[in-house]
Amino acid sequence: MGVVLRQVAETIARQGMFRPGERVGVAVSGGPDSVALLAALCELAPQLGILPGVVHLNHGLRGAESDADAQFTRDLAGSLRLDLVVERADVGQAGENLEQAGRRARYEFFRRLIDQNRFQKIAVGHTRTDQAETVLFRFLRGSATAGLAGIYPVLEGGIVRPLIEVDREQVLEFLGAKGLSWREDSSNASLDLARNRLRLQLLPQLARDWNPEISRTLAQVADWARDEETYWKQEIDRIAADCLRRRGSTVLVETARVREMPPAVQRRLLRRAIEQARGDLRRIGFHHVEQIRGLAAAGPGDGRLQIPGVDVFRSFALLRLAPSEPGAGLENRNFSVLLTIPGACEVPETASRFVFKLVGPEAVQQGYNEIGGVVDWERLPRPLWLRNWRPGDRYRPVGHAGPEKLKTLFQQNRVPLWERRRWPVIVAGDPAGQGQAEARVIWSRTFGVEAEYQAGRECRLALEILEQPRDLEAG
Repeated sequence: MGVVLRQVAETIARQGMFRPGERVGVAVSGGPDSVALLAALCELAPQLGILPGVVHLNHGLRGAESDADAQFTRDLAGSLRLDLVVERADVGQAGENLEQAGRRARYEFFRRLIDQNRFQKIAVGHTRTDQAETVLFRFLRGSATAGLAGIYPVLEGGIVRPLIEVDREQVLEFLGAKGLSWREDSSNASLDLARNRLRLQLLPQLARDWNPEISRTLAQVADWARDEETYWKQEIDRIAADCLRRRGSTVLVETARVREMPPAVQRRLLRRAIEQARGDLRRIGFHHVEQIRGLAAAGPGDGRLQIPGVDVFRSFALLRLAPSEPGAGLENRNFSVLLTIPGACEVPETASRFVFKLVGPEAVQQGYNEIGGVVDWERLPRPLWLRNWRPGDRYRPVGHAGPEKLKTLFQQNRVPLWERRRWPVIVAGDPAGQGQAEARVIWSRTFGVEAEYQAGRECRLALEILEQPRDLEAG
């Protein structure tokens, strides 16, 4: 058995890539790596007990050249009498980087074939040389350990890379020994692409002037980083379950708990919080995580910063990470609803349902609890509006000697900034008023009713206000 076949067989066994009886779709682009992969798996198929086939996605990016690649693949599959699946995906108008668009289309194609059970696994032809290029490219862009882990031999969902420990030079020698031809992608020679400059210029220079085994060295860095990431993923799963409070796409974490952790744990925990808030870590760099660490480490007070796709708030002892809201100006946060009494209304901005009942003197209850209040209906100015708190709102809650700004009440009761934006109040008069006579606040969540309108024993008809409970931490 030759060097390449032996290495591929060892990689497959060590990574547990295949099980006997599986149908394996080999992704063939027509290039040397994919042709070598197909030849190797066909030769190893009896030993592995697998049934290879061929899959090809024509991106259509290079016109007639792309069509010729597809035809080459058809002819190759036909000569080997293998099942073949060819599809076309026009990614030129996808509105994103063409390389990224092509990759996304390929992997969507692969996963669809697996989901349809046409193949149990898809094998792709990344080599150790590709691994070295990826690690160096990400290092130069400032990637941390997660990026330096490079190309994984096995992906969730059934995509595997049997050539990942074979160098491209070994691939070419293998093809020459077998007398196999392949297609060359003309775009691989263009120095306009950063990845090509790295492959054609930088890596050869490093091998010539610094380390002849640079590809092997960089691949070892990927192995090291990948094992580190595997360990840290399990560790951060445990820590995040204890430290991160998730409410939908909103994530809360106590600043004190962040500060007491070593920096390595802080960074990984905050990366996990970002990932939970926005769904991925694309465009998130080291400096973004450091900004959040700085916000958590700051002294008492409030703060806010924005990183790609995420709003980060600091208020009192909490950090809140949530997806960025497009057009999140005050004009888009404000809401007001004209109330019908008696009646009920649901306010999406507060995720609450409010119920308003007119009750007689026998039902009037002195005092106030956190989810409602009772006011004297006959003395109450009208109309009534339910709206969010606005800067300048003030009133005198029951038990207070004089009027208080709601902002002051927020601070005294340690209400986080993100809860204040949609904090419900009921006003009488013009809903746009800022707590002035023509728009008097008569009720606020948590702080209760205006003392002047509190329903007393002499009250003949009262308005009962009830807000159904909700989880305020959801924001």
